[in-house]
Amino acid sequence: MIKITDEAIWDAALLELPAAHILQSWTWGALKSRHGWRAIRYFWRDGSRSLAAAQVLVQKRGRLCLGYVPKGPILDWSNLPLVDRVLNNLEVFARQEGLLLLKLDPDVRTDTRSGQAVLQLLQQRKWRASFEQIQFRNTMMLDLTPDLDQLMEGMKPKWRYNVRLAVRKGVTVRAVGEEHFPLFYRLYAETARRDNFIIREEPYYLDVWQHFARAGQLVPLLAEVEDEPVAMLMLFHFGQYAWYLYGASRSLHREFMPNHLLQWEAIRKAKELGCTAYDLWGAPDTLDDEQDGMWGVYRFKVGFGAEFVPHIGAYDYAPNPLLYRIYAFLRPRLVELAQRRYWTQMANQRVSE
Repeated sequence: MIKITDEAIWDAALLELPAAHILQSWTWGALKSRHGWRAIRYFWRDGSRSLAAAQVLVQKRGRLCLGYVPKGPILDWSNLPLVDRVLNNLEVFARQEGLLLLKLDPDVRTDTRSGQAVLQLLQQRKWRASFEQIQFRNTMMLDLTPDLDQLMEGMKPKWRYNVRLAVRKGVTVRAVGEEHFPLFYRLYAETARRDNFIIREEPYYLDVWQHFARAGQLVPLLAEVEDEPVAMLMLFHFGQYAWYLYGASRSLHREFMPNHLLQWEAIRKAKELGCTAYDLWGAPDTLDDEQDGMWGVYRFKVGFGAEFVPHIGAYDYAPNPLLYRIYAFLRPRLVELAQRRYWTQMANQRVSE
């Protein structure tokens, strides 16, 4: 296990591994380092061959110290001896750092034999299914290796129609620069109010925009109708993958299907950047319940030909099980209290408007 402190070395080594995730990139760690976290990066090698990588984010909350490996570690999860070695090293790290818990949420599928073997190994090593998901457990993935005509044919007929309708109705999509960030945040805040989800304060998203734009890993796309902004998204890319992490839209001109064309242009841009897969980021916990709050999101994404990908979710390693149980009891209640305050504040803002 080698500690890496050089950006170029880290990203280059990370990209040698399978399915390197943007939340394990140097840029993401640098961003989070400005918002209360400390990024520590470790790499595993066998001679000149890259084996694994783990960017660990560490945060102090009062007297407590928490660790998180977002969408990692990055390694071949079908190689159980390697998985065992990396988990053991991370456990030692957690104890040495005095962490209350160390959380990881790798993109390991539950619907594969190797995924089930990883679950069994985690349980054997006393990792616990986490009481708190940070990222979405599941996602929607689109294979970008077919050509554009094939990708269009892979969409549902209504989605192909809607993309073409948007073009006929005069919807246009273009890449924009940082001067459009205030517009993005206004649209994002409107989307959050309409769809009832919580967002951060504006400076955080500006920091995201600036960090990834400087790194050349972000393409913001804007959809307009007769020069009037109606929707935006941030298209992130790293290595052969692209991600749709943040999107925003207005209620105005929705009958012209701007979001369909916006996603199609994101697909085109991702292919242009050389990406072979597009992670549309977020799906329901199960496909059996159409009342799930994510069902509408799933329906929209699957229309583009994306595949539902179930993951194992977050797992915690707790050096002190008793302290962990106390924290696991209190944390959801504190989060619920914070959410109530947030929604009360939003309601008061709506009244004042």
